[in-house]
Amino acid sequence: MKVTHRTSALMVFTLVAVGASFGQQVNADYDRSIDFSRYKTYHWEKVQTEDQLWTERIKAAVNSSLSAKGWTQVESGGDICIVAMDMNQTHQTLNTYYDNFGPGWGWRGWGGGGIGDFGEATTREQSYLVGTLVVDMFDSQTKRLIWRGSASGTLSDKSGRNIKNLNKGVEKMFEHFPPEPRKAER
Repeated sequence: MKVTHRTSALMVFTLVAVGASFGQQVNADYDRSIDFSRYKTYHWEKVQTEDQLWTERIKAAVNSSLSAKGWTQVESGGDICIVAMDMNQTHQTLNTYYDNFGPGWGWRGWGGGGIGDFGEATTREQSYLVGTLVVDMFDSQTKRLIWRGSASGTLSDKSGRNIKNLNKGVEKMFEHFPPEPRKAER
């Protein structure tokens, strides 16, 4: 009974830790003085990525989101100029496993034993790759940055899963795009 309880609790802690470290983070910010309703066309200026296979994947994901919002891509001279870049960074995490939890968790009311009753601990360093995509929109006339979106998440060793995450991240990035015009203050 104690072993099952301990194993279940350890599995829950592990799942929470994995979920927190592997979740996708998406952000967007924009120039609040801009009326986005005046923009309808865009063109690509540059996609900077180390893996050239991702250039078209990034463009396709952004194009799909903007098309769904009624925007039209043009070869050049669009109202908006888009620049995108991806960055990959290796992160480390430490995972500690205990081989013996003693007579109980050792915290108030969780069974006997004190904090020192966990037995031997093994700590392992685990590396994982985090990818970040940044999409910038510039007003073509003024060359001013007017909108920036970013999506970050843990990369898989499976290309298909990474493409799926790219599409979900970009879709979420453009979920509230274009920003609503500010209402006049009274």
